[in-house]
Amino acid sequence: MSGRLVPLGGTDVWQGGSVSIRSQCVLAPNASPMTLDGTNTWLLREPGAPDCIVVDPGPDDDSHFDAIERALDGAKVAQILLTHGHEDHSEGARGLADRVGAPIAALDPQFSYGSQGCHDGDIVAVGDLEVHVISTPGHTADSLSFYLPADAALLTGDTVLGRGSTMVAYPDGDLGQYLDSLDVLEALSRESAAQLLLPGHGQALRDPAEVINGYRIHRQLRLDQVRAVLDLGAVTAEDVVAAVYADVPRDLWPAAAVSVRAQLSYLGRLDIN
Repeated sequence: MSGRLVPLGGTDVWQGGSVSIRSQCVLAPNASPMTLDGTNTWLLREPGAPDCIVVDPGPDDDSHFDAIERALDGAKVAQILLTHGHEDHSEGARGLADRVGAPIAALDPQFSYGSQGCHDGDIVAVGDLEVHVISTPGHTADSLSFYLPADAALLTGDTVLGRGSTMVAYPDGDLGQYLDSLDVLEALSRESAAQLLLPGHGQALRDPAEVINGYRIHRQLRLDQVRAVLDLGAVTAEDVVAAVYADVPRDLWPAAAVSVRAQLSYLGRLDIN
């Protein structure tokens, strides 16, 4: 695959490109406050192999499909995988599948196409390339992550982003499950000595175990802040957002309110409106 080698862990604007010899990001043209620089469509391919796996085709956008095919550099898409069903990851899956003649595999059967789907513990093999499927519910009920052992790379969808924090999409998402999924991903990262974290949005990062541990610390801090605001008499989720997420741009407060409701559910405080 063609593409530039991108810096990891820096502050440069993320533009996608080749991250390792088997992974390349084609950045979708759907940047927004929620999607950061856009959706990361990941192309996974053994060097010189004729077949490729595409993870998260992103929006239904012909210009994005054109960019994916240019990056394939003649390789055939043998399999499309989805980390979850949110539109910014899945909307273009059927269009790309029809265009390149590849099946789609997802945990939620409504998104699978020409495939039995994929589940925790499955290994998706395309030639000599293996991708291990990991169930990581929390952001959504159907969230999956993928591990690419040949590159010691972990693809996390929206469970862990390249910058900032993710939304727990209550009520489909669940904070307790999300924290458990962070434990699973950190344990895998440490046991496998994972080197790269390839997220659904934002730049690729080094040292996945430390990134994931930082996510857990951030979540526990937010929970402590929510508890404190509740003790002071907050009566609505919006009260909690205004107090706890004051450092977050206001255009992200509706998303923060969704996460707050996930926190309130986790704390057993859904009596808050």
